Amino acid sequence: MAGSTPASISADLPGAAAEAQTKPVSRALDAWRRFRRHRLAVVGLVVLSIIVFGVVFGKLLWPLSMSSIDFSASLAPPSLAHPFGTDDLGHDLLARMIFGGRISLAVGLAAMLIAVGLGVLVGAVAGTAGGRIDTFLMWLTDLFLALPQLPLLLLIIYLFRNTLVHFFGEEGGIFLIVVVVIGALRWMSIARLVRAQFFSLREKEFVEAARALGASRLREVIHHMLPNTIGPIIVAATIEIANAIIAESTLSFLGLGFPPDVPTWGRLLYDGRNYLDLAPQWAIFPGMAIFLTVLSISFLGDGLRDAFDPRRVL
Repeated sequence: MAGSTPASISADLPGAAAEAQTKPVSRALDAWRRFRRHRLAVVGLVVLSIIVFGVVFGKLLWPLSMSSIDFSASLAPPSLAHPFGTDDLGHDLLARMIFGGRISLAVGLAAMLIAVGLGVLVGAVAGTAGGRIDTFLMWLTDLFLALPQLPLLLLIIYLFRNTLVHFFGEEGGIFLIVVVVIGALRWMSIARLVRAQFFSLREKEFVEAARALGASRLREVIHHMLPNTIGPIIVAATIEIANAIIAESTLSFLGLGFPPDVPTWGRLLYDGRNYLDLAPQWAIFPGMAIFLTVLSISFLGDGLRDAFDPRRVL
């Protein structure tokens, strides 16, 4: 019996290794199948892909630039020459929306990365350390949750905008402060999510086995706990992109975002508010772009949540 044990173990190792290698693939395929069954998520993915393709490659497909002016077509309605119409100076709105879409999506993506980075860091430390560290970090999280985010966002940008513009230029300074402030005020829900996941995972058998084998706390977190939290983090990240796009649009609409010569979707909506009678397309098309982008990301987040949670029935 004792002599056969090593042989049996060695015989089982290839099968176990093969199973370990195929399990992530099968899990990914299963998540993709579950995602495909969520029709609204598929629609959201298609619409979002079209929007991203349009803003990234639209400059190559559309000949007019955002700065080109047609003085004879001021406030012109949609036509073949100007599919989205023009503004009061004769700028082509389609060209300006293509350029502005890049800024809006870049702000959403960059702010999401900051929010996810802070949230994962705080949640992982709180869920791993526990005790007084967990109590302090959750108190800090509750403090940020209690702050009125929009007034605080407006106040910070108003106070530090000129300083950053002085060092990084107008566009760079405003982009930096908008991204950092939005991201720094959106990490709390992700921190709570990661903390709850870590509290659940640290009592699992595979984590206890790694701990018994002498794995360090850092290795335990990086190699065993964090990979099993990726699904909920991805879902939360999609939501944060949508929230960041809305926040940037709100700032631009209130006149505290990007300057008039940087036509983000929110800025176009702000500039077109006084021309709703003469040129409603000036505000309608940017508003529709924001609406469709945020709605598509929300549908995508719902589909990812269902795909990564096998307990949910589609």
